[in-house]
Amino acid sequence: MRPLREFDIKYVKGIGPRIADTLAKELNIKSVYDLIHHFPTHYLDRSQSYRISEFTRDMPAVQVRGRFITFNVAGEGAKMRLVGLFTDGTTTMEVVWFRKIKQLRELYHTGTEYIVFGRPQEFNRRWSMTHPEVDKPESLQAGAPMRGVYPLTEQLRNRNIGGRQLFTWIQNALAVCGPIPECLPQEVVERHNLMSADEAIRILHCPTDNALLQRARERMKFEELFFLQLNIQRFARKRTAALRGPVFNKIGRFFNGFYTQMLPFPLTGAQKRVLREIRANLATGQQMNRLVQGDVGSGKTIVALMSMLMALDNGYQAALMAPTEILATQHYETLRSMVAPLGVNLRLLTGSTRKKERDEIHAQLLDGTLHMIVGTHALIEDTVKFRNLGFVVIDEQHRFGVMQRARLWQKGAIVPHVLVMTATPIPRTLAMTVYGDLDVSVIDELPPGRTPVTTLLRYDDQRFGVYRSIGRQLAAGRQVYIVYPLIQESEKLDLKSLEEGYELIRDTFPSYRTAYVHGKMKPAEKDHQMQLFASHQADILVATTVIEVGVNVPNATVMVIENAERFGLSQLHQLRGRVGRGANQSFCVLMSKRKIAADTRKRLELMTSTTDGFLIAEADMKMRGPGDIEGTMQSGIPFELHMANLATDGQIVQLARDAAAAILDADPTLTAPGHEAMLAELAALYRRPLDLSRIS
Repeated sequence: MRPLREFDIKYVKGIGPRIADTLAKELNIKSVYDLIHHFPTHYLDRSQSYRISEFTRDMPAVQVRGRFITFNVAGEGAKMRLVGLFTDGTTTMEVVWFRKIKQLRELYHTGTEYIVFGRPQEFNRRWSMTHPEVDKPESLQAGAPMRGVYPLTEQLRNRNIGGRQLFTWIQNALAVCGPIPECLPQEVVERHNLMSADEAIRILHCPTDNALLQRARERMKFEELFFLQLNIQRFARKRTAALRGPVFNKIGRFFNGFYTQMLPFPLTGAQKRVLREIRANLATGQQMNRLVQGDVGSGKTIVALMSMLMALDNGYQAALMAPTEILATQHYETLRSMVAPLGVNLRLLTGSTRKKERDEIHAQLLDGTLHMIVGTHALIEDTVKFRNLGFVVIDEQHRFGVMQRARLWQKGAIVPHVLVMTATPIPRTLAMTVYGDLDVSVIDELPPGRTPVTTLLRYDDQRFGVYRSIGRQLAAGRQVYIVYPLIQESEKLDLKSLEEGYELIRDTFPSYRTAYVHGKMKPAEKDHQMQLFASHQADILVATTVIEVGVNVPNATVMVIENAERFGLSQLHQLRGRVGRGANQSFCVLMSKRKIAADTRKRLELMTSTTDGFLIAEADMKMRGPGDIEGTMQSGIPFELHMANLATDGQIVQLARDAAAAILDADPTLTAPGHEAMLAELAALYRRPLDLSRIS
């Protein structure tokens, strides 16, 4: 029997070359392997028949047993339709078709018993079904009460290729392909009591009960996550073994001077723990590739700075790259005030840096007199060269593309250590997959004395009460953010726009200066408006989500988010993090319409109940799914999950991760007897030649 990946689907009964081309184009199904791995997304219950009188509007597809009384062709041309009057013996409904009218009129007959399966629709107090499945009772498969619903495209539906055809072709393929070979090692199957691949795939397409279906799903989820983890860990171990990094075995005057003289506040236990983890990495001689995640205000920048000072103590240069000029400038100002007394030469390089200053920076980087540099994408330009770059910090790394990060990573004569920072808490299951090739440190403790932000949910009809509260904060000398989801008013969406909001705020608070900023402004104008707010020349900043990351104004105590129902949890949490950065009590006000969906209200109420970013990130992933969480596909890991869900399958992720680690511990090259099929499957799944797992 030929390998299933080499078995062209055009040879499967019922398909042929023309349909094979369509399936390849629409669903990327080219081989029998692809076809039998095209699983249903959910299942419909065909174990029960209903009476038409039992129909309700919220029913999914249901089946009715009965007979057609009449058939009529109505309309003309494109509006022609076949209408059958169907009875279950007590009540009638219409069954309507808009395609294949001639063939269907010849196929179905009055007086013959049929089972009609479709979604009931009510119009003018009469029930109908459009394009249902129609079978004779004896033709329905015995013992198959659950019908799978397959992913399809609109183009396939237009060509009259539906779930029933896919199911038939899959069954034809399974009939001729023989037992499906096992790709997992036997010890893994036995240790985790997994169903065989052959049994699981056949059950997924034709389940007989829920218990077996659940076991089959778990088997295929495990398989998917196992090979994902095997791929990640294989390259991570390869990188660790192959890449030598600078050895930082000395703690000297830069680190000690900062720790004893310049540290603005005592380190938290979490900061100390993460610094110990980093220091242990830096002394091994192997390149560090570490992700440090921590909530807003948890002190990641101090940890990054102290790590960079270790590089200086060992004779190396350090660089910090931020995604925006505003954020890079803020990092520069913060770090400069802390390291200048230590004699550290620190410079800022951005797209706005003048040529004369840029030339000076290039020269100092090359001769080694520039110890530390903060910058934007300007740091990865070919003209930027270092004498001995040893440590790289990348802030809010998901905002950089993989290859952008790689260019900075390659600027050292020896591979520099890499510290990746993010203020976006990452759910644990996501960290184990998307960032599975990085060591992960978590700063899960806020510095003492910080007052948690109070979050309030308010509705549009409570707006003037909110404005009175804002007025009291402004009168006390505080500053206020007001965030809108749109720049200009939209005719299609009933959302508050920044332009109309700006005018309203100016009219409401005429005694106070209002600045504004949005993503379509020119960088210079955006920076000017931001600087007005940062320097307290402006009291109110009206903005879009461009302020989500990197704005640090300790005097700002109020964040108002208009149309908060339009934002995801993680984005709301990031916006909330712009306040509460000073000593005064701060507030985040979520403005919403009263009439919102139940799950939206639940999301907003969760924001009012907790400031724990990790709890919010987990909830966000469960509500929205993992694909939307902070640009995960930029990580460079080439995978697409079809069965597993990182939001709900955390336990299987951990089991698969542990199983992959155990295999690699025992067989690092994956060439031991019994592992041939596993290695072949891994090679087939991950054929990309570029090893991006080496890039943080």
